[in-house]
Amino acid sequence: MYAIIESCGKQYKVAEGDVVFFEKLDAEEGKNITFDKVILVSNDGKVEVGTPNVKGAKVEGKVVSHGKGKKIRVFKYKAKKNYKRTQGHRQPYTKVEITSIKTAAAKAKAEA
Repeated sequence: MYAIIESCGKQYKVAEGDVVFFEKLDAEEGKNITFDKVILVSNDGKVEVGTPNVKGAKVEGKVVSHGKGKKIRVFKYKAKKNYKRTQGHRQPYTKVEITSIKTAAAKAKAEA
């Protein structure tokens, strides 16, 4: 079972037990977090596509840590003009472990 979720303006393919690096999220380490914007859910070959989101579906995860990515160098250069600028950047991230993927169909099946 896997799902495609939207977070921070990007789409991520996640499955239970995956560790995913998201853009910086406002959540403390060790806290649980819920993603409600589920675009697609695939369960044993049955694909459920939302318009735009799958109703009743949510993905839950646990925040493992926060950090910064590797440094990248941004170098600007203009030929023959003696113009050079170097700048570094480290993108902050949040490391999340996906604990469960819940759908409305699975919830109704469990209650029956």
